[in-house]
Amino acid sequence: MKGTLLLMLLAALPCLPQEQDAEGCKDSKILPRFRNSVIAECSRKEFDAAELLVGMKEDEEQLRSLEGQVEIITYEYPEGISPLQIARNAEAALRQAGFQVIFSGKDAWLNPAVTARKGAQWILVRLNPGDKRYTVTAVLVKEMTQEMTANAEGLAAEIEKAGRVAVYGIHFDTGKATIRPESEPVLNELVKLMTAHPDWRFRIEGHTDSTGSKAANQTLSAQRAASVAAWLTAHGIDQSRLITQGFGDSQPVADNATEEGRAKNRRVELVKM
Repeated sequence: MKGTLLLMLLAALPCLPQEQDAEGCKDSKILPRFRNSVIAECSRKEFDAAELLVGMKEDEEQLRSLEGQVEIITYEYPEGISPLQIARNAEAALRQAGFQVIFSGKDAWLNPAVTARKGAQWILVRLNPGDKRYTVTAVLVKEMTQEMTANAEGLAAEIEKAGRVAVYGIHFDTGKATIRPESEPVLNELVKLMTAHPDWRFRIEGHTDSTGSKAANQTLSAQRAASVAAWLTAHGIDQSRLITQGFGDSQPVADNATEEGRAKNRRVELVKM
């Protein structure tokens, strides 16, 4: 009976907030914690995706998907502090640090939220008053470092199957047709492919994302295709086996509204003729 009574009393006790930060967690370098708050949990990934609140439309959240280095920190804040107070403090601190506030208001659950941006760095602060918590999501937008490159055998198999293949890993200077040095491993695989199949002729196609004007993208894509052909010719491939064509942003394979989609649309394709 005494044991049962003790369990009932323990169950009736309120959950006390933790007094120490979760193990291995520390504050964001961008936004310091609100006073007397403690870190409940955290995560950090060198490359991941996150959706940040950028607006509200007819009670629905307008989200923007971002990719890059993602850090998420959830804090517990003390009694006597209002969610609005934390949101206003975060907004003021971000403005002072040179951030542009993209959104400041209430989310779909009528809780305060603030989203801000400074260059490639984005940050979202969301309040959860029911749990006395707020979450800071920081995204440093960047492209994924390519760890897997195309190989000649795989490219040949895809060409035999579909007659064409999209080649990723050929990088150019921004807005230019200059091939960057890190593209050489992929280009060397193209040389191996064409050497192994001397009877194959190719159309090298250039494709861009939708950034910039259509006319500029058309010109840029043609120039980039020509740069690839010139590189291959300089490395032993007969020029008569190659023709080039630029398609600009007219043939997207993914949504240009996201960073991931734009990265997929920026590509070179080989078409067997």
